[in-house]
Amino acid sequence: MQDVLDFLNANRDQAVEQLAQLLRIPSVSADSAFLPHMTAAAEFVHNALCEAGLDAEIIPTAGHSIVYGEWTKAEGEPTALIYGHYDVQPPDPLDLWTTPAFEPDVRDGCIWARGATDDKGQLWTHVLSVAAWLKAHGSLPVNVKFVIEGEEEVGSNNLDHFLESNKEKLKCDVAVVSDTSQYAPGMPAITYGLRGILACEVTLTGPNRDLHSGVFGGSVINPVNALCGLIGKLHDESGRIQVPGFYDDVKPLTDGERAEFASLPHDEAAYLADLGMSSVWGEHGFTTLERRWARPTCDVNGIFGGYTGEGPKTIVPSKATAKITCRLVPDQDPHALTEALRKFFEQNLPPGISMKFTTAHGGKPSIADLESPYMAAAKSAIEKGFGTAPVMIREGGSIPVVASFDQILGVDTLLLGWGQNSDNLHSPNEHFSIEDFHKGALASACLWSELAAG
Repeated sequence: MQDVLDFLNANRDQAVEQLAQLLRIPSVSADSAFLPHMTAAAEFVHNALCEAGLDAEIIPTAGHSIVYGEWTKAEGEPTALIYGHYDVQPPDPLDLWTTPAFEPDVRDGCIWARGATDDKGQLWTHVLSVAAWLKAHGSLPVNVKFVIEGEEEVGSNNLDHFLESNKEKLKCDVAVVSDTSQYAPGMPAITYGLRGILACEVTLTGPNRDLHSGVFGGSVINPVNALCGLIGKLHDESGRIQVPGFYDDVKPLTDGERAEFASLPHDEAAYLADLGMSSVWGEHGFTTLERRWARPTCDVNGIFGGYTGEGPKTIVPSKATAKITCRLVPDQDPHALTEALRKFFEQNLPPGISMKFTTAHGGKPSIADLESPYMAAAKSAIEKGFGTAPVMIREGGSIPVVASFDQILGVDTLLLGWGQNSDNLHSPNEHFSIEDFHKGALASACLWSELAAG
């Protein structure tokens, strides 16, 4: 495969320019004013797949289109499904950008633009690697299928329907997603575990209207006080969540995983300084990385009720509301734990208070098999592309498509991130290291060879 790597190295400048062309398209999925640009981005991706040598099509959905492409001539070899998204976050606030968000600028070893790392730049490494194999070698060692959507930044509302409706078309052995990050500069990583999530809203109602606290205070319950009391019962002094059954299905970390996490460079003092905090907090018996990646949480995301304007207003409020999310780890079930949380509030509800419990989105946690041949192939490919072996990490957030691939297509996902957490994803001055962009393309090219060898 040296001819493939030589091709990629010889066309580095052309690769950056091609990425810049895609980055110039303001494909903001959240704003209908950008609809023509969403169409243009889908067409750009479609044309690139066709030019690379794949059979490609633009598939309409109820929202933004999905671009699909495939090359399936490697008979008897594994099939990899490559996922990415061509839509981006809104660029606001515009005045905080050093250069305009949709005018890519190369400086300080990076390309600066909205979507540079999330996810156009990372996705493009796979397009480049497949094109290199087909142009330099004439074929691929494995079969590849691309699913590139335009709604990731607005919830991927139509993706699951597409997956369900095209199970046979999308049949594969493993999925590949590059929409995560390396652990640190010079430390490529494979993210093998993701937390799931449940979300709900709790509204407590006391009196049927706001009351004068001087006239009624002390004779009726205050919903804000009651809500604060309930929230205070969620954790004990050691940071353990007190909802009955919450930890019943938690898959514990292995000794090997804990040793791997402990071996990673983590500067607790720098971590706290960056956050403006004086100490960490969390479940006793676990490190900061373990708490962030592999332990469940229960957090109040917002709380409101009564008067919140300037100056005093002496009332007993009628209502109080809290928005709550829980991050879940393998093998917790978001539906079962949502019900457990509802029962917890119900059973601890003080007299004189009624409760409305509203559920929102939920997603299952996921974890990949560390011993699978696909994982071994990814490790080898990254070491060849980046010149150093990857570290194995988990991620505290959620990537719903990974759970969808597992539940709908029955495949594990290789999360191979080429970016950095400091790339300003979703923020002004988003950027992507050009060197990591090229290394990602090399690692991607090696991955197809390693998957075939495995």
